[in-house]
Amino acid sequence: GERVLWCAIRAIEESFPGWQVVVYSGDGVDSEQLCASAAAKFGVELKNPIQVVTLHQRPLVEASAYPHFTLVGQALGSIALAWEALSQLNPEVFVDTAGYAFAYPLAAACGSRVACYVHYPTISTDMLQRVASRQAMYNNDSAVASSALRSAIKLGYYHAFALLYGAVGAYPSAVMVNSSWTEAHIRKLWWRFRAPVRVFPPCDTTKLQALPLHGRDTAPLKLISVAQFRPEKAHRLQLEAFKLAREAASQSGRCDRPDA
Repeated sequence: GERVLWCAIRAIEESFPGWQVVVYSGDGVDSEQLCASAAAKFGVELKNPIQVVTLHQRPLVEASAYPHFTLVGQALGSIALAWEALSQLNPEVFVDTAGYAFAYPLAAACGSRVACYVHYPTISTDMLQRVASRQAMYNNDSAVASSALRSAIKLGYYHAFALLYGAVGAYPSAVMVNSSWTEAHIRKLWWRFRAPVRVFPPCDTTKLQALPLHGRDTAPLKLISVAQFRPEKAHRLQLEAFKLAREAASQSGRCDRPDA
């Protein structure tokens, strides 16, 4: 996700060389350190220095700060964080790549045009369906899923939040999404007349393209999952899917190697 930000900054540099780019950061680092990190981690080198505005209220948007009513807590926290940012520097164009949708009305009220790149919707129709079907998961505790009353209350809470999320989604002048899945949810939830634009993440596949293809038929089959160890990544679900895939491959005769 962070690579999107740096590729966007580089694209702005190339297309609009006269523009000044400002990054709001809660990491406590300066411009030189951020640019060095972008070059080292993502291979994105910037021609011009950027301005950094340091934020101190980032803990307000951390999920760990809100054991209960996390969505509302983070939404209110993002408004407070946006106020800290905009009170220090009010840009002509406010671009969000971190998913703080509830900051959009405040940025618009301050006179900024708003644009965003959405990696993952804050709430999705999938989340609503899980609560409605009383399916226990990382964001739907088994104590709630096992109770019809608690599930009904949480579903009402989710629907109310989804309504507010849809309303703030009307503020951006330009909306980009990272996948067809995200696009479908944003189309359903946000109050927009203009459709979001699908912009796939700028993944650097140069080194992957250089890998040889010969010898793969006899080499052990290896599947690699690259993801952070966070509850929403659902690693257990990946393992269950892999188990089913192996069983299906064995039945079809496609998997006859024990190491596959």
